[in-house]
Amino acid sequence: MSIHKEQKRITTNTILEMKQNGEKIAMLTAYDYSMAKMLDEAGVDVLLVGDSASNVMAGHETTLPITLDQMIYHAQSVVRAAKRSLVVVDLPFGSYQGNTKRALDSSIRIMKESGAHAVKLEGGSEVTDSIRRILTAGIPVMGHLGLTPQSIYKFGTYAVRAKEEAEAIKLRSDALLLEKAGCFSLVLEKIPAILAEEVSKSLHIPTIGIGAGKGTDGQVLVSHDMLGINHEFNPRFLRRYANLHEIIQEAVQHYTRDVKENKFPSDTEQY
Repeated sequence: MSIHKEQKRITTNTILEMKQNGEKIAMLTAYDYSMAKMLDEAGVDVLLVGDSASNVMAGHETTLPITLDQMIYHAQSVVRAAKRSLVVVDLPFGSYQGNTKRALDSSIRIMKESGAHAVKLEGGSEVTDSIRRILTAGIPVMGHLGLTPQSIYKFGTYAVRAKEEAEAIKLRSDALLLEKAGCFSLVLEKIPAILAEEVSKSLHIPTIGIGAGKGTDGQVLVSHDMLGINHEFNPRFLRRYANLHEIIQEAVQHYTRDVKENKFPSDTEQY
């Protein structure tokens, strides 16, 4: 009888051990079954069902419009595909701010209805009560500091955060607060690399950076940006590993041409 060795599931504990062992954590966004299956099989450690689905899947200008029901739908699709990766789901705008009971109810719905492994929410001292309450249900929480896209109208810009000392001091303090509240890891978005490295070294929990330099314990990118499906977004921190926009367009043009010229299907492609 052949024994099939199953891949070990990555857990919140695994990524804590990765930080302790100095192994970097690779995280990418996923919103659907087919893409999540490819990313999982390719060895990505963490799949983030990001509220960036609002932008890349639904075409909204910001992450604000996406609903809890929509996030659960995306999460269900990703969880069905993920055999190894840790699946973390963003709590969407309006599902946790200023109301600890709503934060807990939203998190319970995500975990119960999607089968995901953790939730993520944005903010520092403003959300620590919600984090503690979510943790009472045994739900792991990932924090998010720096540029927090759900607060875009407060910032008024997607520019680098915490360049000024006052904001940097708050970010350092918030990071320690989130760790103390019980977060198992933190995303640091678009902050100076020196600050990100300093914060990462001050914490026992792992940090995952996006536009925060190489001193964090891991990195995250939006898959559609990294694969070049979305080709209009060109921030400094983005490295494109493929140009799927061009490849897909060429394939579709070729298919359309073949259909119009009656070259598809051929004799061997029919019954």
